Amino acid sequence: MPLTPGRVSAPSLRATTPDDPLARPLLDELAHEYLTRYGDSSDLSRFPAAEFAPPHGTFLLLLEGGAAVAGGAYRRHDAGTAELKRIWTHSAHRRRGLARRVLAALEADAAARGYTRVYLTTGPRQPEARGLYLATGYRPLFDVTADPESIGPLPFEKHLETPEP
Repeated sequence: MPLTPGRVSAPSLRATTPDDPLARPLLDELAHEYLTRYGDSSDLSRFPAAEFAPPHGTFLLLLEGGAAVAGGAYRRHDAGTAELKRIWTHSAHRRRGLARRVLAALEADAAARGYTRVYLTTGPRQPEARGLYLATGYRPLFDVTADPESIGPLPFEKHLETPEP
């Protein structure tokens, strides 16, 4: 649905599933990006959709004008840790802080479900993601002075604030 001037609404978050048709264009672009950077997009089908569903996970879309402009998910890594996955902003909507908004929503949801830590890995050929995580308080679990290609997946963690009752 094209946006018309004067009808632009603020993006809204929607909890859904990776199988939601609204997620397809975003996930298709992410798959293309993985193929372009790494020659493989199989990581996108590594986990069943149920792993990103409550009570142990969530899948969020940030919608604008009825279309997904960004999204992300988490799944249970262990009893106290949520693993973030699929954080992505559509190429036409970058540099607007949308990934930060998705990241903050995922962290808040994970904390509300009792997780005290979030963990993630990003690829060595994704400097934008690396920059996002460093800028939002994630601690790198690797030598940041090393060539990312020599490390492989770049792990990060962040301890969450527990919500007050």
